[in-house]
Amino acid sequence: MVDILNFANPNASYIAHSAEIDLAIRRVLDSSKYILGDEVEKFEAEFAEYLGVKDFVGVNSGTDALVLSMRALDLAPGDEVIVPSHTATATVAAVILAGGTPVFADVDLATFTLDPLSVKKAITRRTKIIIAVHLYGQACDMESLIAVARDYSLEIIEDCAQAHGAMFNERKVGSFGVLSCFSFFPTKNLGGVGDGGGIATNSLELALKIKSLRQYGWNEQRISTLVSGVSRLDEMQAAILRIKLQYLDASNRKRIHIASTYDQRLSELELQTPVRRRNTLHVFHLYVVKMDNRESVIEILKKSGVNPGIHYPVPNHLHPTFRKFTRKKNALVNTENLSSRILSLPMYPEMTADQVSKVIEALSAAVKVCK
Repeated sequence: MVDILNFANPNASYIAHSAEIDLAIRRVLDSSKYILGDEVEKFEAEFAEYLGVKDFVGVNSGTDALVLSMRALDLAPGDEVIVPSHTATATVAAVILAGGTPVFADVDLATFTLDPLSVKKAITRRTKIIIAVHLYGQACDMESLIAVARDYSLEIIEDCAQAHGAMFNERKVGSFGVLSCFSFFPTKNLGGVGDGGGIATNSLELALKIKSLRQYGWNEQRISTLVSGVSRLDEMQAAILRIKLQYLDASNRKRIHIASTYDQRLSELELQTPVRRRNTLHVFHLYVVKMDNRESVIEILKKSGVNPGIHYPVPNHLHPTFRKFTRKKNALVNTENLSSRILSLPMYPEMTADQVSKVIEALSAAVKVCK
């Protein structure tokens, strides 16, 4: 039987810390506090400290984190939110779910992250928010985006779902935006064993509002002062995340080491390996290469037991649901160029040297055959 190497392996993360995670799960079960108890409160404080922000609010998912953030900023019908098309569907869907209108911007062709010049061209009098998506583990050009936002009096929300621990100018991502959103989906650099998310902020006022929005719009007396549903990070996920947070930096260093090995041994192939932005720490949630003849290469890789991913094969502005938000004047040339050429190689900290070599050898053979 061929050992299949997928682009991610969340079970390997559990196995690596299973003894501590099992004890944490037992601790929650024995506590009889399953919703918004001590584990959530402690994780919120620990992750806020890790990020270097004043507050962190746990919610049900990264998507909910985005929706609640925009609601907290009083996004209204007709308000526009600038988003990259080259991102997870969740980023775009969240804008619509929050009642806003997504406006697509292009990405930088080297780093695949939001292009500040394209953002500037997309701004109208109705623009309210820019969502800066830190993609594949690499930070956006926050310096330029903050300058654009300041010039036009816009708010920045960071989408950090793929960038736990990444840095820009020696600051953790998640510490730049007025609100910053995280996902703890199992495949993330910091992932639980189910859904989970949260919002970082330096605003006590916004933190309190989000805490109300995550639970029926309640105030401290459980009186609904806002119309809202429910979106809570549960005690079990929080307990597991508290364990994994202790190992996040070490896990990221392992990802960076694997990426360095890929860089060195793939350098002679006819493909583009990831470009690091200056003054950033790229934590390689994904290791994404750009190449020609992608589909043929994938077919050969799978026969070798390597199962890569594509993030993302169809740009959001070409999804049937989102086409109506596409503006002809906002050309997304780079996004469309990338979509047919990118490939995510296996990348997770528990990969062995032999497994990394297997990927490299299989890819090298595939690229040469498909020239």
